[in-house]
Amino acid sequence: MDDYLKALLIHIKETAPLAGGYRVDTIYFGGGTPSIFGEKRLRTLLRTLQKSFDVARDAEITLEGNPDSLDKRRLTELCRAGVNRLSLGVQSASDRELASLRRLHTFAQVQQVVGAAREARIKNISADLIFGLPGQDMASWKNTVEQVLALQLEHMSCYGLKVESGTPLDQRVIHGEILPDEDLQADMYLWMVERLALAGYHQYEISNFARPGCQSRHNLKYWMGRPYIGFGPGAHSDFGGRRYSFVKDLELYIERACNGGVLVDEYELIAQQERGTEYLMLHLRTTRGIEEWEYRREFFMNFEPIEQKLQEFEQQGWAARHDRRWHFTPKGFLVSNELIGRLLEVQEAATLAKTMPLLRSSEKERELKDGM
Repeated sequence: MDDYLKALLIHIKETAPLAGGYRVDTIYFGGGTPSIFGEKRLRTLLRTLQKSFDVARDAEITLEGNPDSLDKRRLTELCRAGVNRLSLGVQSASDRELASLRRLHTFAQVQQVVGAAREARIKNISADLIFGLPGQDMASWKNTVEQVLALQLEHMSCYGLKVESGTPLDQRVIHGEILPDEDLQADMYLWMVERLALAGYHQYEISNFARPGCQSRHNLKYWMGRPYIGFGPGAHSDFGGRRYSFVKDLELYIERACNGGVLVDEYELIAQQERGTEYLMLHLRTTRGIEEWEYRREFFMNFEPIEQKLQEFEQQGWAARHDRRWHFTPKGFLVSNELIGRLLEVQEAATLAKTMPLLRSSEKERELKDGM
């Protein structure tokens, strides 16, 4: 861990001059369970970031952590260092469901950590929940949501379970373990959206809900296509019109950072047309959605075909328009991958229709030159 800390500090200090003129207003310690890195190392990282970058006084500084790796002492130290938002991997209020996920904590530990965080004066706490777990039914999902609502948190992220190929859970499913079917998961999602709204949580993204003023400012940067810089093995960045990631191997990352080697693993310059595609893909994950003149102004692309398709979605109850902005409804969010795919096809067709006359004109010019 100390070698990794050294590598991170070198990487941060070398990168900071590239961000001159930028005000940093969010910092996020994530990508796993950074709370096990130790509060002393985390404080050192945070101090270095604050010294190296122009960090706003009211910056949102988030720490991800699991309930079994946090206590009042650690939280108090981190709060004093500047951490003001905590994101807890709660997942479920059922100890049986937590055990099925091989989680090390119980829900009683969740309750204890939330109490410790409040005593440490952390005022913004988020919980991650998962529906569609092995053996989960609607009653147990409702119980999880109600138990977490009782904690009076500021933010909740609720995700449908995705079984990754090659994982132990994947093997269990292959050998017959039953998961809630798609219809039940859809019912779980729609009930949750309605219940959280009644409790005062505004849905601002497919899976994210917040009390007024408590949206994740950091995650909104990704969904709004704003620049960000990552540090650590496998970390991604989108900065200066370029997207890049770093080597994934931990030991290789440490060796190259400490000895002046190349850390970048993948790199690409993002064309304006691709940014237009990302605008649709990312903005439509949010309830803010997309808007015609924003699209035309930023990407010089025709919005009409997209709006026609959105009007079709509106008739199906999948999309809605408010104050000239289009966004998906909860029912639309359930099938958002398919809907966004259709919009991207429309966008591609509109782009081709625009470029073909230009290509034909260029071909005619070449033919005339050849003829002369």
